[in-house]
Amino acid sequence: MKKIFTLFCLQFFLFVQAQEYSSSNIHSHNDYASPLPFYGAYSNETGVIEADVFVVNNELFVAHNFKDIAPQNTLKSMYLEPLSLKLKSLGSKAYPSNKPLILMIDVKSDADATLKVIAQQLKTFPDIVVNKNIKVVISGNRPNPAQWKDYPEFIYFDGRLNEEYSPEQLARVEMISEDIKVFTPWNGKGVLTQADLEKIQAVIKKVHNQNKKIRFWGTADNVNTWMTLMNLKLDFIGTDNVSELTHFINNIKSTFYQNTEFHQAYIPKNVSTFAKKKPKNVILLIGDGMGLTQIYAGYTANKGQLSLFNIPTQGLSITKASDSYITDSAAGATAMATGHKTNNRFISVDESGKPLELITQQLAKKNYKTAIISAGNITDATPAAFYAHQPERSYNEPIANDFLSNPSDILIGGGTKEFKARKDGKDLYKALIEKGYTFSDKFSALDTIKNSKFVIADDAAVVSMKNGRGDFLTKSFAKTVSTFAKSKNPFFMMAEGAQIDYGGHSNNVEYVVREMLDFDKLVGQAMEFVDNNPETLLVVTADHETGGLSLIDGSIEKGYVHGSFSTNDHTAVSVPVFAYGAGAQNFAGVYQNTAIYTKIIELLNTK
Repeated sequence: MKKIFTLFCLQFFLFVQAQEYSSSNIHSHNDYASPLPFYGAYSNETGVIEADVFVVNNELFVAHNFKDIAPQNTLKSMYLEPLSLKLKSLGSKAYPSNKPLILMIDVKSDADATLKVIAQQLKTFPDIVVNKNIKVVISGNRPNPAQWKDYPEFIYFDGRLNEEYSPEQLARVEMISEDIKVFTPWNGKGVLTQADLEKIQAVIKKVHNQNKKIRFWGTADNVNTWMTLMNLKLDFIGTDNVSELTHFINNIKSTFYQNTEFHQAYIPKNVSTFAKKKPKNVILLIGDGMGLTQIYAGYTANKGQLSLFNIPTQGLSITKASDSYITDSAAGATAMATGHKTNNRFISVDESGKPLELITQQLAKKNYKTAIISAGNITDATPAAFYAHQPERSYNEPIANDFLSNPSDILIGGGTKEFKARKDGKDLYKALIEKGYTFSDKFSALDTIKNSKFVIADDAAVVSMKNGRGDFLTKSFAKTVSTFAKSKNPFFMMAEGAQIDYGGHSNNVEYVVREMLDFDKLVGQAMEFVDNNPETLLVVTADHETGGLSLIDGSIEKGYVHGSFSTNDHTAVSVPVFAYGAGAQNFAGVYQNTAIYTKIIELLNTK
């Protein structure tokens, strides 16, 4: 239990610690071996730039081994002169942002002889040695601490754990360094053992109690190691991949999310009663961009609760488009709305551009009520595929115009300008009123509309959850089913959690998780409706996954997740399908996304 608690505490405080980290905590290890010595690390404003040096004939050469010495690779040409030029353009600043810089010189040859030459060369660069934002720190072969007083005050030293220092000597110690292998054989994969963890924690605490900074050499150079060292509050993280570590640190805020608002997952009530029932109503919920990782991120952030995970029947949908291994929302939604694969960017037309009959059109012929809801623009690809036919998803105005020819009763989402401020001058809202619809560009009108046919297009209502969208989806769902309840007709509803996708494109974990949890509230609400109306089929799926999200850390106990994205676009991975209610068992297995349409139609046509 103690081990679990300690490891958990380390993980839990990652976000707090991460906010304190910047490129100033990066140690550019063996910087001279990088593709762009000095300039690569300097451009990322790293805290420490390290160069190994040998003295030969009173000249300092930068190399890892003596045999690697090259005449052109001198400390002066590779580091001192470039740094001096930068300082001349910045005045007293070491970096444009005014961050501090440590130039670590790791002495590989005789300590005293090498350090004398280092001191001589540094004196020829007064702009470096007098700069309060720059420190020169000697590591590797160092003189006995008792001799440090014999060297200029602008030279500091890299301390060691096994050395004892007088107060005067300790004042010359800029940091204390040690080989991590002294404490652990850990290779950077998985977690430290409890015993090794406690040893390292004790060492770090000891150094910090001396008001000194600490670094380890010999650490692995990967994301898991970086996270672990940040958890441990290590002051400097050594890396040969400065750009990658800088990117990782700079993106912590967008890849880490600590949830603070938790909801109770809905528990199914009537699972056993559905086996022999045939569906009359169908609710199709589409989490745009929602892959299994997005779902599990929501589960983690909600402390191990998700309505979606309480649905007993699951399957997998293969999302490939006709012309692409990776689908977009247009082709993905078209497959579910029509039962046909098509090209990316096509809205419910086949590969040649011929309109495909929509599920909403087919069911309307059988006296079904139909509704289309989106927490995004209602003319975007996913909702559009259920009422429009266009060869290009960006044709927002023609898409909106197509709704006039669609038999759907309810349309709710954003897209005000596509209906009221069109470039072609058409007033679609007037045309809708003439066709018997109530139209409003205010979501608040939802509370007062009495008509059974209505369109709401309010851009302000479909901002992100982060920006205050609130209960748009659940209110829209409640209004729709209450409206349909006034009729004896069966119904089909498609509701989209549009902005899970937006969060994936933005590579923002908080965006993804908050949208996922909002969508799950809708799922729970729909599950409850199914329990109270057992002739209803609920299908929950996605059109594709967005972001290539993986989870590299998290805590179900505290509700935080740390993610990593491999792309800012869609991926080809199969997406989950969850089914609940009458006919749900038909959705188990692995199948093409077109089968979602086919299975629904077959169930509704079964007598």
